[in-house]
Amino acid sequence: MSKKPIYKVIFYNQGKIYEIYARSVHQGAMFGFIEMEKLVFGEKNSVVVDPSEENLKSEFSHVTRTYIPMHSIVRIDEVDKQGTAKVTEYDGKGENIMAFPVYTKGGEEAN
Repeated sequence: MSKKPIYKVIFYNQGKIYEIYARSVHQGAMFGFIEMEKLVFGEKNSVVVDPSEENLKSEFSHVTRTYIPMHSIVRIDEVDKQGTAKVTEYDGKGENIMAFPVYTKGGEEAN
């Protein structure tokens, strides 16, 4: 029996870097969006509770499917093992994060 893949998705949203895990990630039906389903969070029976992960779990508690704008995606990895979902403040130092260029039908440069 093959192991179900799990994806780590890192994206930028409102000055914060989100790192979440999902069982299904693909290009959405809406142009310019990545669709994520079956979000995965840590087990509740763990003795140690991470407040960052608990906040994310609460934020996405009733979400069946989420659409992330393509230009907000920093990285998508298929991983062997689930890590801890987290949100961190982006201070603008270190790695540069810039919008992914999305080209649509337009002027001369679209040809």
